[in-house]
Amino acid sequence: MKKKPPVVVVLEGDQTGQELLEEALRVLDPAVTGMECQFERYDLSLENRRKTKNKVVYEAAARMRETGYGLKAATITPETPGDVGSPNAILRDEVNGTVIVRTGRRIPGIRPTGGAYAPISVVRMAVGDAYGAEEHREGVGLDEIAIRTEQIDRRTCRAVAEFAFRHAKRMGVKVFGGPKYTVSPVYEGMLKEEMDRAAKRYPDVPYEPQLIDATYALLLTNGGDGMVIPALNRDGDCLSDYVLQMFGSIAGAESLLLSFDDNWNLTTVMAEAPHGTAPSLEGKNIANPMAMILAGAAMLRYMDCKKAQPASRAIYESVFEAIHHGVRTPDLGGSTMTTEFTDDIIRRVKAKLEVWEVMGS
Repeated sequence: MKKKPPVVVVLEGDQTGQELLEEALRVLDPAVTGMECQFERYDLSLENRRKTKNKVVYEAAARMRETGYGLKAATITPETPGDVGSPNAILRDEVNGTVIVRTGRRIPGIRPTGGAYAPISVVRMAVGDAYGAEEHREGVGLDEIAIRTEQIDRRTCRAVAEFAFRHAKRMGVKVFGGPKYTVSPVYEGMLKEEMDRAAKRYPDVPYEPQLIDATYALLLTNGGDGMVIPALNRDGDCLSDYVLQMFGSIAGAESLLLSFDDNWNLTTVMAEAPHGTAPSLEGKNIANPMAMILAGAAMLRYMDCKKAQPASRAIYESVFEAIHHGVRTPDLGGSTMTTEFTDDIIRRVKAKLEVWEVMGS
C-alpha cells in the first residue's frame, strides 16, 4: 500500500514574516524537492486572529497534532491587555511543545565573535519558568515589592536533558553549560539533576556542566568546539539570541518547537525563523530569507519519507554554498534581493538532487 505523503500545516503570519514564509515554500515546492508533500494553510495574521478570536490558532494547532509537522511565519503579538495575545503560547500549549532548539552555525564569509566556529545548539524549555509565572505587587512607595511565582516540572527537565544528549550524540559534540544550580538547588537544580542522569544514560557523550553565568563567559573564549547547551526557558531564550548573533546574524538559523510522547519519541515538529516580523523591511524585497528556508529544511529532517533527507541536505548545502559564493542579502553585506536569493537556492537544490540521483547517492 502506497504511503500517504506528509502534510505540513502552514501557519501564515504578519508583515515580512509572511513574505519570508512564501520564499521558504517556494523552496519546499515538490517541483524543487522531488518529494510529495501537501501544505494546508491557516491564516494566523493579527487581523484574522482578532476576527476569529484566536479560533484559527486552536484549529491550526489541532491539525498540527494530527499531521506532526508545522511551518510558521513570524507573527505580531499585540501588547494591549485583553487583545489576542501571543499565538506562540497557544500553539506550544496545544501541541504540548516541550523543547525549543536553535542552532548557530558559522556563516561563510561572515566573521564570528570570539571562538564561535563549530555549531552550537541551545536546547531550552518551551514552557514554564519565567513565562506564564504569576506576578503581583504589595506595599507602597519605596516599600513596594514585586513577587513572581515561577515553576518548572520534572517531565520538561527530563525532555530537555534527554533531547540535549541525543542531539549532541548525533552532532558528535559535547553537552555544555546548565542552570545556576548552586544558588537555586531546589528549582534550577531539578534541570541539573536530569542532566546528570542523562549523562549516565549516554556515557559516550562528553559532558561539561557549567553555571549559566560561566556559560556566557566561556562562550566568548570557546576554542571552536561544537556543543549543545541545555537551558531553562528564560535562560535559553536569552542564550539562543546571544549564540546566533555570535555567528553574525539571528537570520542565519532556524528554530524548532518539539513535542514528545511518554517514551521521548518525537510527535510534533514546528519549524520557524527565530526573528520577528521586521515591519521596516516589509515590501522592500531585501529581508534575509535564510532562517525561514533553513526552518523548512530542518522540518524535512524529521519526516519519515525517503526523499525528505536528501531534500533537507540539499537545501542546507545550497544555502551555505550560495552565501560562500557571494549571494548575500544586505544584512550580510551583499546586494542580493530576497527573491533573488531564493531563486539561487532553488537552482542549486534542483542541480544537487539531480546529480545525486544520477550518481545513485
